[in-house]
Amino acid sequence: MMQRKRVGWWFFTKAKLSLNTYRNFSSSQHVILDNPNHSQVLVEGNGCSRMAILNRPSALNALNTNMLATLHKFYRSWEDNPDIGFVMMKGSGRAFAAGGDIVALYHLINKGNMEACKEFFRTAYSFMYLIGTYLKPHVALLNGITMGGGAGVSIPGTFRVATDKTIFATPEVHIGFHPDAAASFYLSHLPGHLGEYLALTGEKLNGVEMVTCGLATHYSLNARLPLIEEQLGKLVTDDPSVIEGTLEHYGDLVHPDSSSVLQRIEILDKCFCHDSVEEIVDAMENAASETKDAWCISTLNRLKEASPLSLKVALRSIREGTFQTLDQCLLREYRMTLQAIHGQISGDFCEGVRARVVDKDFAPKWDPPTLEKVSQDMVDQYFLPLSESEPDLELPTKSREAFL
Repeated sequence: MMQRKRVGWWFFTKAKLSLNTYRNFSSSQHVILDNPNHSQVLVEGNGCSRMAILNRPSALNALNTNMLATLHKFYRSWEDNPDIGFVMMKGSGRAFAAGGDIVALYHLINKGNMEACKEFFRTAYSFMYLIGTYLKPHVALLNGITMGGGAGVSIPGTFRVATDKTIFATPEVHIGFHPDAAASFYLSHLPGHLGEYLALTGEKLNGVEMVTCGLATHYSLNARLPLIEEQLGKLVTDDPSVIEGTLEHYGDLVHPDSSSVLQRIEILDKCFCHDSVEEIVDAMENAASETKDAWCISTLNRLKEASPLSLKVALRSIREGTFQTLDQCLLREYRMTLQAIHGQISGDFCEGVRARVVDKDFAPKWDPPTLEKVSQDMVDQYFLPLSESEPDLELPTKSREAFL
């Protein structure tokens, strides 16, 4: 039985810069700096801060390589600009970001364009590391759908504001993948075994639940976000405590209701503390049989709908993340991702995307089809170092001691 070491949340301590928090700022001009190549990333500039806007609302702001490369370029330049004190990010429409553009990846894989797939993941994971080690305060406004890669470009940052419109999930096991985009880092640091539950079921959390468990740092009603943005835009500071004070002043205090999974943490921990997926499923079956509880039955069904191979890979990934740093998790996730997209062990990723997003028949044919047929060797291959001919993930060179 896995005994989870209770670790504190990993809030990164950011380096302080040299801006004067209280200096006067006379210009109130609201500048829109469009990406010269396309309009999928917009920038609002207002004095001491910058706001990056994910702008693919028709695709729920699903991230692609160009968007991530553009974000990386902007964030690097803002980090080096002494006149910019802090950076914010939000999404257009009803999503912050629904994750990576898995449909585009699906078509690239089917065309045999593996280099483009690898470039997407290299660019994504590198930017997520930049967010997690950013030298300036970062505020992500998680208003709407925040899943997969959307969580990866926000949760490693300083502040995450959830709302009554926020929907968070890491649903990768249901498309034959594994929780990536730094998920094995932040999920492994959640209270008890909540991280395993989220990784293996892909269940959703709302904004109240996000702030309660620590995935978000603040909560606000959607209707108050324009006011919060306005107040943040007036700040002339690089001091995280000043930004935090504004978020707290205009935020809302909330508590999860009686139906929340966070009210079931005792039975959740009892079932998801086990060493193997088979033991977790058995525990959930026993709980469902004994209690006839709707949550237990629903959780059991979610486990049985997921890719058996993905379940075993995901559980090991979360457990390893407990003892790894952000960069170590991203490096390991990249190696795991290459195994998944190459499809030599299993074609579950393409099959999962086909069934749930492309054809939408919601009847994936997993390979292997059951937990019993997933061998230890198959799981182990996801965690092997890359071959000498395969370049590893290169992360931005920074001294981690500056901010950890």
